Amino acid sequence: MTPSEVFKIVGMLAMPMWVLLIFLPKWKVTRFLIDYKIIPIILSIIYAIYIVKSLVAGGMMDFGSLQSVMQLFTVENAVLAGWIHYLAFDLLVGMWIVNQNKTLKIHPIIIATCLLGTFMFGPVGFLVFMILKTFKLKKVPS
Repeated sequence: MTPSEVFKIVGMLAMPMWVLLIFLPKWKVTRFLIDYKIIPIILSIIYAIYIVKSLVAGGMMDFGSLQSVMQLFTVENAVLAGWIHYLAFDLLVGMWIVNQNKTLKIHPIIIATCLLGTFMFGPVGFLVFMILKTFKLKKVPS
């Protein structure tokens, strides 16, 4: 399989999970996928394959400077591995947000906004959720 084909496949794996997290977070299928981390595990396996391929082809990766990291992002397998890394970790954060909201009970539309933010901008969605969580936890019951 070419890296381009794998890129499409990992996107097709991640996207339905985001749809479930946003629109059907309480559905038993969604809960099963969240509880057992099925999609992130599959993505992690694919990630491991492409990291090994990158290491075999180019040796140890250098993350010691911006220039070195920029150089890594010129190697197709390394870029694919990096993309899968983003997909897996952002999805794990989205799953964590949904799990946290089981007790916080923040309105689903607000959580959907956090999830969309996490899907599109990773840490920004997480940050917004953490701010909301902080305010929700500080709210004094009447």
